[in-house]
Amino acid sequence: MSRPPLAREAVLDAFTKILVDEGERAATMDATARGAGVSKGGLLYHFNSKSALEAALVERLERLAQEDVDEIEKSAEGVVAAHLRSSQNTGSPLDVTILAVSRLAQNGNDTASASLRRVRELWEESLRAHTRDETALQMVLLVSDGLYFNAVLDLNALPGPALEGPALDALIDAVVAATT
Repeated sequence: MSRPPLAREAVLDAFTKILVDEGERAATMDATARGAGVSKGGLLYHFNSKSALEAALVERLERLAQEDVDEIEKSAEGVVAAHLRSSQNTGSPLDVTILAVSRLAQNGNDTASASLRRVRELWEESLRAHTRDETALQMVLLVSDGLYFNAVLDLNALPGPALEGPALDALIDAVVAATT
């Protein structure tokens, strides 16, 4: 698969950053051009509208999600354990893109909402063959959501056992044992 030109990626990165940091209303074409360090004409060369930027962001999300699943499926520790461990990868390109697309979805963008559903379905399909039934599958997904929530909010900084190192390994082992 060929990669888009670097300038195009820089524009998309700037759009993503504005969405995450300031929200959808701040992610204008002018702000995106400034954030990418390109002229408005340079931005329009790559994306002729905000809708085109949004579509490219959705494409990026789905590509990164597929790459994530591909990595998880190759993991020596097993698909369920790798999926749970990857749920703590906050700040990764996939995580940032999920946040940006979520901002669009929160503001009524149906394409963004549909893309987030497709990503969830992609993870479900990847895990399905590695869990004993639908209840176990949903349990793995809900635990991964909780791990993500804790990581994003840095709940590990609160008093109590941290969800890292041996504590995280024990949790993952317990979920794998209960679901596979």
